[in-house]
Amino acid sequence: MKCGGSCGSGHQTGLLTSETLQKSNRHPCYSEDAHHKYARMHLPVAPACNISCNYCYRKFDCVNESRPGVTSEVLSPEMAAEKFSVVKDSITNLSVIGIAGPGDALANWSQTRRSIELIKERDPDTVFCLSTNGLMLPQLADEIVGLGIRHLTVTMNALDPAIGALIYSHVIYQGKKYTGVEGAKILLDNQLDGIKSLAAQGLAVKVNIVMIKEINDSHIPEIVKKAKELGAFMTNIMPLIPAAGSAFADYPQTSMKELNQMRDLCQLDLHQMRHCRQCRADAIGMLGEDRSAEFRRLGETAKEDAVVAEASGKQYTIAVATKYGWLVDLHFGHASEFLIYQGSGEDFKLLEKRQVEKYCLGVEECDEEENRRGRIADSLADCDAVLSMRIGNQAQKRLSSRAIVSIETCDTVEESIKQAVMYLNEQENTIVEAV
Repeated sequence: MKCGGSCGSGHQTGLLTSETLQKSNRHPCYSEDAHHKYARMHLPVAPACNISCNYCYRKFDCVNESRPGVTSEVLSPEMAAEKFSVVKDSITNLSVIGIAGPGDALANWSQTRRSIELIKERDPDTVFCLSTNGLMLPQLADEIVGLGIRHLTVTMNALDPAIGALIYSHVIYQGKKYTGVEGAKILLDNQLDGIKSLAAQGLAVKVNIVMIKEINDSHIPEIVKKAKELGAFMTNIMPLIPAAGSAFADYPQTSMKELNQMRDLCQLDLHQMRHCRQCRADAIGMLGEDRSAEFRRLGETAKEDAVVAEASGKQYTIAVATKYGWLVDLHFGHASEFLIYQGSGEDFKLLEKRQVEKYCLGVEECDEEENRRGRIADSLADCDAVLSMRIGNQAQKRLSSRAIVSIETCDTVEESIKQAVMYLNEQENTIVEAV
């Protein structure tokens, strides 16, 4: 069954109620007309992820980078509700609240659910939308429906586990870590079961597909056909964004010509979203007009301790590249000294100012250059993380080989350290779960 009118021809309506279709007409991702009229707000309340995609590099960073998995802050549910109220008062055409990371909405289910509950208390008419990799869909399907969620986006990049194994480096499921075809098959089976179940219960399910040249591009028409069979509302084929630091950093980005040719082909089976902006996890405003920078840190004064309370209390040592001492405003390669802090997130103290040679001198010095760069990394070997405004891939790899996490940010030193601690705690919890 097809729907006409403002929702756009080619959509599958299936078991969608008139109420869900009306909400879809206010959802800028589900309706091309709506994206000219309505604004959305992504709440970054879900930092952890239970799979590792080779195209993904999640980090806290500056507001001038736009891609999925990126945010400049992580909010507690209470902070998210406070921020929603302020944004709603300022952006009167705000219609949709989405939770799209920076990790996975369902891998952080308690935070996601609580955020929705608090906002529904303030505004019952708000449309809610979840984005997920689908791993936890079968387990949480009933709760999703019970919360009144009517819009769900599932990223499904393969139907063949052998292809999936090229895209996902690992999957953490029920406390165990799976790799290769085995991990990809678990993910795929749960995606298929979850999409079918929730579409049958009346949710408008959008299936996102990342188009990766020479890996899954020829496979995409099969995915779209399967999405239609499962009852998906539409599919959204997106170009690969080669993110620095990811395994696919050197892969070519899909051209718009190639992308549109694929969309035209798949349109014969199911409606294609063509206006996606591959938004950040903290995006606010109209599609293509992100206003998140205007609303950063809203509600933190009253709710700041909510984030700190989530920290494990473990002591971390963190190196900061800063020019003036209060802002992370220096490229890693341009730093001649690092401020070394130690603490748990609540109470950090400055241990020392550590002098190092500059990583980037502007010229290559062959063997001596390599030795010098190795010495710089060694001088930070006691650190758990290094914070800088920017860092190159080779420097990241050198730090990573010494078990040092590199994080790009341009926030204050205080806020950057808090976010780094949250990230380190998340990584540690993920490792514990996988053991």
